[in-house]
Amino acid sequence: MNRTRFLVLACSVLTALGVVTPAAAGASPYCGITWGSQAKTADAGDRERLYDVRAGRHACFDRLVVDVGGEDTTFGSYSVRYVPVVLQDGSGEPVPVRGAADLEVFVRAPAYDEEGRPTFQPADPQELVDVSGYTTFRQVAWAGSFEGASTLALGVRARLPFRVFSVAGTPDSDDTPRLVIDVAHRW
Repeated sequence: MNRTRFLVLACSVLTALGVVTPAAAGASPYCGITWGSQAKTADAGDRERLYDVRAGRHACFDRLVVDVGGEDTTFGSYSVRYVPVVLQDGSGEPVPVRGAADLEVFVRAPAYDEEGRPTFQPADPQELVDVSGYTTFRQVAWAGSFEGASTLALGVRARLPFRVFSVAGTPDSDDTPRLVIDVAHRW
């Protein structure tokens, strides 16, 4: 009996101090999101080329899509993680982006073909995609393509949960594989 009273009192004190909130104590996660904010990586060993980058807004998250293609209809070689600052490929120069947190999006897909011709050339490397008005995204910037890979800097409002997955393309069509990065609007 004393133990139960102690636990109730301890929970009440922690809630009053803001250490534990009633929502954290047992409510469902925001929009059912359970992604977390740790790095997501995959190495399928495949090599594709980067063709486009685009973004979209959804009810519970903002979405970044990287269109790739070349060898086959699948893609799965990437690393997406929060970093203090994204560094430019080759030079190591910082690529600052707006927002309180920086996501480094590294894809094993160069933005050039086997002859060195560009497959993707951003018109404005600092504003790769217009994300004005988005809930979570603040800026998408180009960090370069070097030694068979490309890097993007994704500035977000805060360090929020995210997920990464690839979508297969359709054989013999313009529907290429793509890498999808969803960042939740909140925890």
